Amino acid sequence: MDGNGRWARQRGEERVFGHSHGVESVRACVEAAAENGVRYLSLFAFSEENWGRPESEVNTLMGLMLKAIADEVDNLKKQGVRFRALGDMGRLEPHLVEAIKGAEDYTATPPGVEPVLDLIVFLSYSGKWDILQAARRLAADYASNPSAMSEAGADELASRLVTAGIPDPDLIIRTSGESRLSNFLLWQAAYSEFLFVDTLWPDFGKKDFRSALEEYSKRDRRYGKVK
Repeated sequence: MDGNGRWARQRGEERVFGHSHGVESVRACVEAAAENGVRYLSLFAFSEENWGRPESEVNTLMGLMLKAIADEVDNLKKQGVRFRALGDMGRLEPHLVEAIKGAEDYTATPPGVEPVLDLIVFLSYSGKWDILQAARRLAADYASNPSAMSEAGADELASRLVTAGIPDPDLIIRTSGESRLSNFLLWQAAYSEFLFVDTLWPDFGKKDFRSALEEYSKRDRRYGKVK
């Protein structure tokens, strides 16, 4: 979800002005996903690299996340949307982690009942970090029998990623004209389709989301095979 800062600067405002308006685009895309039968929607909200931004901006972003959780959680539950957050939670402030856990518990569906949509927000996340922590867990699990690790396959490492149990993304959209992955879901995106659009994130709404789905529907996904 890129372009908040540039959107704000175009209007003579501080970067945080763009971040606050970006929340409206999140709301629009969640609604569009649910309306169009999308089962999983992942949002890259704060990367590991974002910790290098000015402290004032980081603090503002964290405050916005807390406010967004408080403001949106009732509506998410009403829509049948399950909220989840993934990433290196150890770097987040305890009160934000507590709010996240509360929202996850509040929007969880009863056993045997599927949510309309899983909304997955990636916070303090890095694709390299995810692979590294999964490799460390895999090594620890085989510590008592290291020779057996030679038989471990890709599925065993994938089961230790923070996205275990979540399908790999079919489509990854990046806004604002940037054409790179920026350390997002490096393992999981091996066969994802990519869509890079010039629209700045605060201007990305339901119409843009539906257009992305239409473009995706035209793609021929062969997964390295021949059709």
